[in-house]
Amino acid sequence: MMKHVLSMTDLSKEDILDILETGEDLKEKRIKGKVTDLLKNKSLAMIFEKSSTRTRVSFEVAMSDMGGHSLYLNQRDMQIGRGETVADTAKVLSRYVAAITARVNKHSTVEELAEHATVPVINALSDKEHPCQILADLLTIKEYKSTLEGRKLTWVGDGNNVCNSMILGCVMVGMEIAVACPDGYDPDDYIVSMAREMGGKVEILRDPIEASTDADVLYTDVWISMGDEEERDKRLSDLADYQINSNLLDVAKNDVIIMHCLPAHRGEEISAEVMDGTHSVVFDQAENRLHAQKALILKLIG
Repeated sequence: MMKHVLSMTDLSKEDILDILETGEDLKEKRIKGKVTDLLKNKSLAMIFEKSSTRTRVSFEVAMSDMGGHSLYLNQRDMQIGRGETVADTAKVLSRYVAAITARVNKHSTVEELAEHATVPVINALSDKEHPCQILADLLTIKEYKSTLEGRKLTWVGDGNNVCNSMILGCVMVGMEIAVACPDGYDPDDYIVSMAREMGGKVEILRDPIEASTDADVLYTDVWISMGDEEERDKRLSDLADYQINSNLLDVAKNDVIIMHCLPAHRGEEISAEVMDGTHSVVFDQAENRLHAQKALILKLIG
């Protein structure tokens, strides 16, 4: 059993497929109204340095649905906001809870939590990766495409933390990925190299039309991520040609699905027509955060 999930690479292919299968089962049970108490008397500490809708709500509901309890902790409420070390915080929380999830500004924070915690630590988003999002995304692709192996996903826009995890996730399950981004917005070089060393097909392209040709999945994220607000004007200018719209839909496969990890800014990284169109699966994708994270939590502490 794995200890921490800070990166997609903390999971094996078998782990990922097992989580997806469990997630499908848990989703079906919830639809049928079946109740489970698999996490009865277990608590999850949730540390948030950044704002959240889907991550916070899905983790809280996941614990509640399975008979457990969650605790929302932000810097203003914790002694970490007054200078207590991350290491001491990890040691203390480990005495109370079965696992810790953290949405943080710097990836080094989740690494330090994991180094000193004696319970599993889950990265709920850092500046480097967002593995929880990708598990939900792979679950969604599997639902719509039946199989993952051999599918092509095209990422359009900023090669950010979600993109980094998506590159690893695609390669680990046998998908190929093309990233279309302007110069200066490439995903992490080390992650791209690692993915290619795993034997995966990873293309970094400048032309979104070329990248989107014959894609099974078109995926994007906001151009201005949390912490990038001061660069807003520059980013809007640099990324203006990297919008998912009908032009990209025309060159992708006829049954392409459109994905966005949300929140979305219609008219920027994605057109309203596509975001709200028949190919869009963004809200199924958002729902699957709940089911995938349930499966991940069970794998760690169930």
